[in-house]
Amino acid sequence: MVDIFKRIARSLLLLFAVLSVSLLSSGSRLLAVGQSSEVASAMSESGDVIYDNSGQGSLRAAAPEKEEHGLSQKAEEITRFLGFPITNSMIVSWIVALCLIIFAQLATRNMKQVPEGAQNFLEWLVEGLYKFIEGILGPHLTERTFWFFATVFIFILSSNWAALVPGVGSVGWGHATPDGFKIDEPLLRGANADVNMTLAMALVFFACWIVWALWEIGPWGFLKELFGPKGESTGLLKLLMVVVFFAAGCLEIVSILFRPVSLSFRLYGNIFAGENMLEAMAKLVPGFGWLVQIPFYFLELLMGLVQALVFMLLTAVFTLLICQHEEGPALAHD
Repeated sequence: MVDIFKRIARSLLLLFAVLSVSLLSSGSRLLAVGQSSEVASAMSESGDVIYDNSGQGSLRAAAPEKEEHGLSQKAEEITRFLGFPITNSMIVSWIVALCLIIFAQLATRNMKQVPEGAQNFLEWLVEGLYKFIEGILGPHLTERTFWFFATVFIFILSSNWAALVPGVGSVGWGHATPDGFKIDEPLLRGANADVNMTLAMALVFFACWIVWALWEIGPWGFLKELFGPKGESTGLLKLLMVVVFFAAGCLEIVSILFRPVSLSFRLYGNIFAGENMLEAMAKLVPGFGWLVQIPFYFLELLMGLVQALVFMLLTAVFTLLICQHEEGPALAHD
């Protein structure tokens, strides 16, 4: 059990580093696109001003400036480090990862035979997850892959719940309006409300999935699993099955390539929509927005748990489908 704790702590640190690099690279590209669109918007607005000075002020009044409502789809750049943008969602992901690493180290620093406090909670969490994953993958695969699934589940759950802490998304730079102070650039943003984060986690799993598949069944077994005919057949029927399963394998490759996209957008879409809903509820009744939000906060707590569980389950099932041997299903039911 101690080895499992240490492995999870190391994998948290590794995931933290990989996601940071992925966010830095992908964030710089998305921010560049966002800045170019803002420049184009500014140029079009300046054109409206020139057109307005020519005596057509009524046309500009008829087309008011569009104002974005709700949470921005892209993370806001807070600062730059060595030329790389540091966004508000990256700051939250770093804080969450750092807190998890510190907690894992403190909980396992002085292990006792009769656990108590943080050690007791961590053992309960890890042991529960281990038995849950073992019921899906079986003992062999769980021993090799549990470190990833447990790390991803704990990180996603912590990130989802950290986004609900008061101050995340409500503290930052903005301007005064007749309806109150409006935040334009929040200092903090939910980590999974940024598609860069969810895509980075999906790509990390995709790389691990390939390594595990080649490790378990080898290159030939990998190709046979995708294109090889299933079942027993002879003669022309066997030739027909070879063609059919080869076509099915080509479709399976397309499905595999789209898995990172579906995994990332499923998690991002649910968390992004939840944060927008909370913001909309806060503005629904002026002066009592905090009260209207309370039931939706409990809903988002449940949604954060469900989305972390869904991401872990889908990745575990994808791993089982490619890594299982002939006796794999029997192991999964033991």
